[in-house]
Amino acid sequence: MQPPRLRGRYFRILYFFAGGIARFILWEVVIARIGLRKWTRHTRAERFRREAIRFRALAIRMGGVMIKVGQFLSSRLDVLPPEVTDELANLQDEVPAEPYAAIKELAEKELGAPLLDKFEWFDKNPLAAASLGQVHRARLRREDDADGFRNVVVKVQRPFIEWIVEVDLSALKRVGDWLMRYRPVREHADVPALLREFSATVREEIDYLHEAENAETFLRNFKDDVDVHVPRVVKRLTTLRVLTLEDVYAIKITDYDAITAAGIKRSDVADKLLDTYLKQIFEDGFVHADPHPGNLFVTPLEPEGDSSRKWKLTFVDFGMTARVPANIRDALREMLIGVGTKDAARVVKSYQQLGMLLPGADLHLIEQAEARVFDRFWGMSMSELRKTSPDEIRKFAHQYRDLIFSMPFQVPNNLIMLARTVAILSGMCTGLDPDFNLWNQLSPYARKLIESETTKGLGDWLEEFGAILQNLIALPSQANRVLAQVESGGLMVQSPQVSRDVRSLTRAVDRLTGGVIFLGLLLGGILLYNAGNMLFGEVLAATALVALLWILLSRKE
Repeated sequence: MQPPRLRGRYFRILYFFAGGIARFILWEVVIARIGLRKWTRHTRAERFRREAIRFRALAIRMGGVMIKVGQFLSSRLDVLPPEVTDELANLQDEVPAEPYAAIKELAEKELGAPLLDKFEWFDKNPLAAASLGQVHRARLRREDDADGFRNVVVKVQRPFIEWIVEVDLSALKRVGDWLMRYRPVREHADVPALLREFSATVREEIDYLHEAENAETFLRNFKDDVDVHVPRVVKRLTTLRVLTLEDVYAIKITDYDAITAAGIKRSDVADKLLDTYLKQIFEDGFVHADPHPGNLFVTPLEPEGDSSRKWKLTFVDFGMTARVPANIRDALREMLIGVGTKDAARVVKSYQQLGMLLPGADLHLIEQAEARVFDRFWGMSMSELRKTSPDEIRKFAHQYRDLIFSMPFQVPNNLIMLARTVAILSGMCTGLDPDFNLWNQLSPYARKLIESETTKGLGDWLEEFGAILQNLIALPSQANRVLAQVESGGLMVQSPQVSRDVRSLTRAVDRLTGGVIFLGLLLGGILLYNAGNMLFGEVLAATALVALLWILLSRKE
């Protein structure tokens, strides 16, 4: 095989994006500034939609990374208009298959032997063709039946795909540098960081040894769940560019008629799908990050005795995964509990922990908007949400127009893959069950997380109580410093009443702090006493009495 000529590909990508940027500048900067801003605003949605159509055509024609870019952009609901994301949402790997001769040559070179020496049978027609590789069905030789199965699928990279990937990523890096020159983009998105994250993900996808490790990790995580099926890896027939797995292909999760015909309730599939992802995100910290319809199947089961199990949820393709660090998982737990319990303040706190709010964000206004959303929409199914009156949406937009205009949200780079996954997952659950009720699914899981918080050991309670006590002890001095700034004029305060009687306010804060400390020490003493730590419990109770005496004496000043 001769390597492809790739210089022209690099310049075609640059030419396409340069044209799109030029058209954007013409309409949004030049025409808008010569008195035609209303016209640009009126035509904006259609123009963005046409740009998305142009990109989709380019991606299908060129394949390679461009398909991945389209799928990636379709998930960036935070920085791209819906006209773009909606048009790209259904962009799949719509590229022609590689000729069998080229695939055969590459696979035999990787495996070090003719295909029919390694397999009893190898299908020349691909089962699936994607932008980075394609999949063929095969059967292991009878003497190689050590794994308990013989039907396999063989995933083979497209020839020279690693060269194509590097050229495409190099061109996209240049485009990213162009975009960062535009201030609105620069303020809401770190494009170079997004591209680094995206590039790392694509490079992992063309490392099939890494994908094999991911598949085995996922299999271990769900080994105790009889309703989830994960293909086993045939290690002796797996290399950097060839991956051999157990053939688990079944009913595609979007083939709704076939699911119903198999006697399987689609609503049950939607519920199970969400449950598996809640486990991946909040318990495992390891997430299958490419849940498109070609990677998820419903596998009907043969009846066995009195078993009521009729199907399994089957995952394939572990090239794209997301790892959720412990600190991010804690913040996401905070968000889920906030949503499940309709606690707007807790949700906003989770936004802060995740780094989702831009500097200067109005936290009080965001909390108000979250509370309003909970009051109006919490508990509604997806079909009910779609029936929401446009007038109601307009009233909400008018009430919070400052918040919507400033758009103080961003998706941190370490959450990009997870955000994309959740966006796709939401669409799949709704497709399976138009009446899918996210709230009903999240509430039990939120309660489970809350229960896990209340079953902490004594060491956890002591550590947490110590942190609270430390903050409470520091509170009087912090309050005095702030009030001293107010008194000296070093702190600007909106209300003129704050400057009155600063000493009385200081004493009031001190007494209030003392009351909080007294209550905290007393509760801590009771908890420790009941837990069997009588000595420590009595010490804290005695300290609480000292705090109480301080409060009583301070009243006489």
